[in-house]
Order: sequence, then C-alpha cells, then structure tokens
Amino acid sequence: MNSADMHPDQIPGYQGGPLAHLPELLNEPLFWLGHLYPCVHSEEAEELLFGADYDAAEDFHRQLSRRLDWPTFTVPVAAGRLHIIYRNLEGDRGTDYLLRHPDWDRAELIARNDGHFMGPGLSWPELTAAAGNSLDGGSTTNPDSRLLLLLPAFADLAVPDVAAERLAAALRARTAVENPEQLAATLLEDQGPCGPTHWTTTNDGQWINDGHYSYRNPTNKFALPAERLARVTAALAS
Repeated sequence: MNSADMHPDQIPGYQGGPLAHLPELLNEPLFWLGHLYPCVHSEEAEELLFGADYDAAEDFHRQLSRRLDWPTFTVPVAAGRLHIIYRNLEGDRGTDYLLRHPDWDRAELIARNDGHFMGPGLSWPELTAAAGNSLDGGSTTNPDSRLLLLLPAFADLAVPDVAAERLAAALRARTAVENPEQLAATLLEDQGPCGPTHWTTTNDGQWINDGHYSYRNPTNKFALPAERLARVTAALAS
C-alpha cells in the first residue's frame, strides 16, 4: 500500500475536505479532552475528564474547529484503514469514522459524533485489535493513542474485566487527567455516546449489534446492506 493509500487527500464515497494529516496533535493533552468528550454522560465524568482544564480544552477545540481544513487521523486494521475525520463544515461540525479498503469502491461510514450521533461502529475486540496491532501506515503506532482515537466509536456490553485497566493505562499515558482509573471505569459504564450495546455474530459470520443508531444493526432502515456488513466484519477481524 503506497503513501497515498495511507494518507489520502480524498476518500472514495466521502464528500469533504481538504483533509489535513496532523499526527502532532496526538501529543497534545488538550486534544484528547475534547476528543473524548462525546463519551461523557454525567457531571462526574465531565469533572474527571476536564478537571481544571475545561476552559483551555474548550479554547483548543474551538480553534481546531475553525480550521479551513479537516484534521484527519488514520489507524490500520486487519484489512484496510480506519479514518477519523474532524468534519469542519460550517453548521454541521462533527467527527466521522470511516473504514476504507483499497479494493472497495467506497469507504464505509461506521460511526459519527455530532448533534445526531450514529453508532457504535466498533466492539471491544475490534477496538483493541485495531489499537494493538503492529501494522504500519497510520498516524501513529502508539497503541494508547489508537485506543483513545477510536474510543468514541465504541460501545459493547460485554467488555472484559481487564477493559478498565487497559483504558486507564491509555488515559494515563496520553492525557493529564488526575484520576485515570476512575475516569476509565466511568467511561466504560456510560458506554460512549450511544449507550450500552449488545454484539452478536450471525449465522454467516457478520458481527452486528442492536444499537438504535448503528449502521451495523441490520434491523435499522439505514443499516449497511448484508454484503457490506460482511466486508466490514472481515476488515475489522480481530
């Protein structure tokens, strides 16, 4: 896969841009506070996340949203790339999570965070597989950064006991929050923007969920068709 595939200026089937690849933002603790904000659903979680940095984080993301380009990050998966795109569209700002494979005619939108959240797009096994693989071609090879980048697209009722410890380690490594253990437990209890979601495997091997706003719930009218659900499952295979 060439560098254009790793860091595309355009993504098939996605209307937006210009895309700007800014991996240096991942080293900025204030970036993570705003990025993880969609996962917060209580005053306790908000206080744990922002602490005394609320105003600074708000100003940082205000400036980020005023950019003329669209900050974009990439995480390689089993077969393809996940793109996290800050959609700096006036009047319709948000974050899009797209899955792209070089053999597909279009990328698949699997989640989005904005005023009308759609998702989840990732189960816990898919999230940790994407975070922990050793594949090159992304914005970072750091597993903690990858985990936090993808966390707002995740929800899964069946998280293992080690999930809180794993998330706390990522928060400790990449943010300046004062109590990463308590924040991790709270975020996993809240289960992201969409709330708790149950994942199952169909008879033909599709990994689907029961989220009311998920593209990977085949009972939703807006869900991906069966053949596209199958290729998403295959691309994200853990």
